[in-house]
Amino acid sequence: MCFDHDSLPPVPPVEGGAVAHEDLVLSTADGNRFAAFAAHPEEPGPKGVVVLPDVRGLYRFYEELVLRFAERGFPAVAIDYFGRTAGVEKRGEDFDYAAHVAQTTPEGIKADVRAAVEYLRSSAQSIFTVGFCFGGRYSWLSAADGHGLAGAVGFYGQPKERESPGPTQRAGEMECPILALQAGDDQNITAEDNAAFERALAAAGVEHELVTYEGAPHSFFDRKQEQFADASADAWERVLRFIDETS
Repeated sequence: MCFDHDSLPPVPPVEGGAVAHEDLVLSTADGNRFAAFAAHPEEPGPKGVVVLPDVRGLYRFYEELVLRFAERGFPAVAIDYFGRTAGVEKRGEDFDYAAHVAQTTPEGIKADVRAAVEYLRSSAQSIFTVGFCFGGRYSWLSAADGHGLAGAVGFYGQPKERESPGPTQRAGEMECPILALQAGDDQNITAEDNAAFERALAAAGVEHELVTYEGAPHSFFDRKQEQFADASADAWERVLRFIDETS
């Protein structure tokens, strides 16, 4: 489990930040309908963010993160992964996400990400993905899926091959810069996994930065993880700088 249900992003709200937000149902080219949450700043800039959650899909943590992006001038939308198997309604803490994760496919998530990117195109010229865990992996994979992204950020994503080729194996297909923010004390993602990903990106000529926060566990980016507040603050600043400086 990546986050507790009462977890919140370790990012302070912007006082006086004026944003409009809404629950959405987005549709894909293959007919899927899935839940999403969007926020738009009063004065949007030219860059937008698609947020890809962890394995539990869309819940409060990611809705709050979307608000934090919008307060900083970036139209943003967070998506759910389980429209095909669980519908579009909000879910309680007893939701059996693992059963639904097992039914996701790379093709389905690709279609869902594309719908979210197209939704933001009406208000932003350059689109970035920012993902966490399961979503971190798919954020990087989205860079290879032909969405025309400006950049892809992943927090503690698994880069190696699993049931299908991973970001390391698809580095040569990636069309935009990559930012990887990894946990040094991650029990499932090793230093060698990260090194192999970095080598593949370098060999493919993909602009990238991979940062490992030594001693930080998987899912350190959480207000409840007070001992890793410095790592979280640094990671957030890197995300904002990456978006600001990448055209």
